[in-house]
This record gives sequence, C-alpha cells and structure tokens, in this order.
Amino acid sequence: MINVEKVIAIDVHTHAEVSCCQPHDDYRSEFDEAFAKYFKSNKRPTIQETADYYRERNMAFVMFTIDSEFEVGKKRIPNIEVAEGALKNDDVMIAFASIDPHKGRMGAREARDLIENYGVKGFKFHPTVQGFYPQDKMAYHLYEVIAEYQLPMLFHSGHSGFGSGVRGGGGLRLEYSNPIHLDDVAIDFPDCPIIIAHPSWPWQDEALSVAMHKPNVYIDLSGWSPKYFPKQLIQYANTMLKDRMLFGTDFPLITPERWMKDFDEAGFKEEVKPLILKENAIKMLGLR
Repeated sequence: MINVEKVIAIDVHTHAEVSCCQPHDDYRSEFDEAFAKYFKSNKRPTIQETADYYRERNMAFVMFTIDSEFEVGKKRIPNIEVAEGALKNDDVMIAFASIDPHKGRMGAREARDLIENYGVKGFKFHPTVQGFYPQDKMAYHLYEVIAEYQLPMLFHSGHSGFGSGVRGGGGLRLEYSNPIHLDDVAIDFPDCPIIIAHPSWPWQDEALSVAMHKPNVYIDLSGWSPKYFPKQLIQYANTMLKDRMLFGTDFPLITPERWMKDFDEAGFKEEVKPLILKENAIKMLGLR
C-alpha cells in the first residue's frame, strides 16, 4: 500500500509500453517510426522497470496502456498485465485500465471484472486514437460501470504525438480530443473525477473553462515540459484551480526529473507546488 506521507510525488500519467507476455505488435510500423521521431525516443521500459525506477525516486505513479484496437488495429497490452504489475508493486504503483469504448457491453463486462477482481482504480481514454467523441452514448455502457464505483476517467486532450508525421495523420482526428466534449461527460457522471490530460493545445482555454465550471474535473500537467506551459494554465493553477491540478509526466516520454526541474522554474507558487505534486492526487484517488 502506498505510504502517501512518505512519497514526494504521485505521477498520475505513465504508460505501459512493453508487454512481458506477448511480442510487440508491428502491425502499423509507420506509427512507431513517426512516434519515435516526434518524441526523439524509442525507449520502452517494462512495467517492472518503471516500478523500480519510481521506487528509487520515492514517487508513486499511475500506469495504463491504450486500447486502440478498433481505430488503429494494433493489439493492445493486456489490462490484466498492468493490474498484476500494480498488485505486485502496490507500494508505488496504481493501475488504470484502457478499454476501447467500441467494445460496448463486452467492454463494460471487462471493466467490472478488472475493478472487482484485479483492483483497477481508474480508466484511461484517448479519443483521437480510439476514434470517438467522449460524449458519444456508445461509450456510456463503459462509463456507467466506472460510475458505479465512482472511479476516475482520464481523457487525452489536445494534440496527439501519435500519428504526427504519418501520411494523413494515420487517419486519426485531432478534433475528437477537444476537451469541450468532456463537458457533457462531467454533467452525466458528476460523481466521477474526470481528468483532462495534458495542456490541451490548441484548446487550452476550453479545458480551463470546463474545469472551472464542473467541480469534478481535474487537469493533469503531463506530456509537456512545464517551461512550455501556456501562461493561462499557470495562472489558473496558481489560483482558482489550484486544488484540481495534477502532476503527470507521460513517462517514458518525459522523465519526472526533467519535469520537476522545469516545474521549479515555471512560475508556480511555492504553496501550490505540494498540492500539484501529490495532495490533489491523494484526494482524487482516495488514498487517504
């Protein structure tokens, strides 16, 4: 169990990039090649390597994979593998699952199994690579199960490195990830934390507006170095949204060392930093 008084931070956004029980699916290698070029890295640590890495740094973390089998056609890393990694490393790791909403009622059944039998604590969605609008009622079979347990739903927002540079963007539509679409989700599921992932470029103001209006909406600060954050994001993090901003990196794409170094120099108030680094996550995840 995570000792929240001991850890210095809780990273709410890390990725499982390698399966230990199945080979990497090279079905669409153009995505992998463009991804490595865009992020200037093709490093893919295992789940256990990530747990060891965060433990050495006295940090806890949330991890998930992305199920994009419908839209992209690549085999997903099993959610059970991530969940079992968290059970094995429960002093530092929290498992979120990813289920493509197109799986409908079968996806809802999987979600319930993962919650009840594997201890999954939340769910990750990526509208662009999963090919859906978050407020599409098609996804509500899945949301309704998550809402029964009042678990967090984390949504990618804004630009996507996945597909960047691929011919036609790989057919992936950025507009699915405009955070304004989460307004309906926050209305329909007001008892679930809704996390808008990343500075939502080019829709940062939409994200801030939704979070300002809906008290169950959080923003995670992953995917960008803090030195590149829009000034209005820092402004609201320091003031009206200081209780709903979350530390996240997008590891392994950004390391916590890099993120925290730039965070210290990005203009955040000293009294706000502990809230962002772990206190808001402790509340949102129900860890205390």
